[in-house]
Amino acid sequence: MTIDNKFIWQLGHGRSLPLGEIGALMAIVNVTPDSFSDGGLHATTDAAIRHALGCLEAGAAILDVGGESTRPGAAGVDAKEEQARIIPVIEELVASTDALISVDTYRADTAAAALNAGAHIINDVYGLQRDPAMAEVVAAAGAGLCIMHTGRDRERLSDPIADQFAFLDRSLAIAERAGVRREAIVLDPGFGFAKETPQENWGLMARIEELGAYGLPLLVGTSRKRFLGALTGRDAMDRDVATAATTVALRMAGACVFRVHNVAMNRDALLVADAMLAARRAIGAPEQSGGHA
Repeated sequence: MTIDNKFIWQLGHGRSLPLGEIGALMAIVNVTPDSFSDGGLHATTDAAIRHALGCLEAGAAILDVGGESTRPGAAGVDAKEEQARIIPVIEELVASTDALISVDTYRADTAAAALNAGAHIINDVYGLQRDPAMAEVVAAAGAGLCIMHTGRDRERLSDPIADQFAFLDRSLAIAERAGVRREAIVLDPGFGFAKETPQENWGLMARIEELGAYGLPLLVGTSRKRFLGALTGRDAMDRDVATAATTVALRMAGACVFRVHNVAMNRDALLVADAMLAARRAIGAPEQSGGHA
């Protein structure tokens, strides 16, 4: 199992994305007033679209559109409000670009509306385990799926990697029963989602190659997270350099997709990591395990 093996991520509406040889960037497009680092900056349809177009120009392969903040303590919104925020953005991006569009939601109704509007990927931060209908919606649409691990709202195992396997095993079983294609799935270890201490996040990062046992690509989201602030002492908007450092570290460990706020900075970081990986392959150096089979 090596980082340079290719995986064709099968997505909705007949689209696909090769993963493995180079890293891919997923840009965060928060159509929300209260996200932890950029809440309100792109809360209107026009502002979100402008931001999304800028992310594409900076090198994003995927636009991840969300209508509800998932930060701890954020005020919840109902499905109607969530959809009112994101569907006009998705429709305009589908009409005006060829971008791959992901939707950050755990609600099956919102997922169905977004896929009908032209989205290609569902990014579920509850890993199919909150809304029982989500897996069926994804399967029926033939959409791409990101299954994220979370420790929220449940009892966790003491060993973080054992907890990853216990949670993701259940999610993958749900996906299989619903008929979600294996080649449509990527996994996200969920940095910051009920990882209670900075040390737990660093420990997860140090052992992330163990998740390569699934033979599926890894998507990671460390961007501007609190554990980076605990390390650097910087506020959320000033954590992009630390984020880029984790992008390099996780790319070298086998991750394939990187969900980020600052696309340009992380694009440069990925170029460095991918150049080093290419040099390793050229001289026949051992690859890091992880990422996918």
